Amino acid sequence: MIDILRSEWTKIRSVRSTVWTLAVTVALMTGMSVLISAATKNNPGGPPAADEAIIMSLTGIMFAQLAMATLGVLVISSEYRTGGIRTSLMAVPKRMSLLTSKIVIFTTTSLIVSAVAAAAAIGVGLAISQPPSVEMGDVARAVLGSTLYLTACGVFGLGLGTLVRHTPGALVSAIALMLVLPQVANQLPGQWGKTVAEYFTTNAGLLIVAEQGQSSLGPWSGFGVYLVWVAVAMIAGAVLMQRRDA
Repeated sequence: MIDILRSEWTKIRSVRSTVWTLAVTVALMTGMSVLISAATKNNPGGPPAADEAIIMSLTGIMFAQLAMATLGVLVISSEYRTGGIRTSLMAVPKRMSLLTSKIVIFTTTSLIVSAVAAAAAIGVGLAISQPPSVEMGDVARAVLGSTLYLTACGVFGLGLGTLVRHTPGALVSAIALMLVLPQVANQLPGQWGKTVAEYFTTNAGLLIVAEQGQSSLGPWSGFGVYLVWVAVAMIAGAVLMQRRDA
């Protein structure tokens, strides 16, 4: 298994798209933090409270989630596109071992980069907005929540890439499930519509980043719901990977 992990690490770090996508994730998080924090710094009401400043610093997560999902898709769909998956499966006939290695390496990479991006975004945002007081516990929770959320988005993309196999189709699916349909769900009428919206992919997952008082879910329960969506995509992709030809 160690050799498979080493091989997947070599793959992910030697592809230019990986470096660029991770760099875009960090740039989006810090860039949006600078823009939003600078725009709100000179409000007539004075500097924002610490919790508001932290949330504003993380505005870029809405765009960074798509960057991470894109990287997750490319981790496996690029091999199907180039035909490299056949070589990989010849070297590792046990398909689940190959997929597990991809998940482990990608998750580890995502956790590290997402933590750096979240910490940088919050650090820059707080330095610009300069709230009266900041609790380090709140900062740590925000960094942890953002790290876990962005990583989950990346693994969601990996699951969709495994399921769909084609890069454009998987990317469209990721954008629809993570960005478009959650907003559509928010417009559904009645109590059933509210329930559907609360439990729909990123609507639930984002609670770990910024808790919403009107939601019946808490930060961890909401993130747990999002992980169920991620697991469904990954399990479906794994089942089809076992059954389909490369």
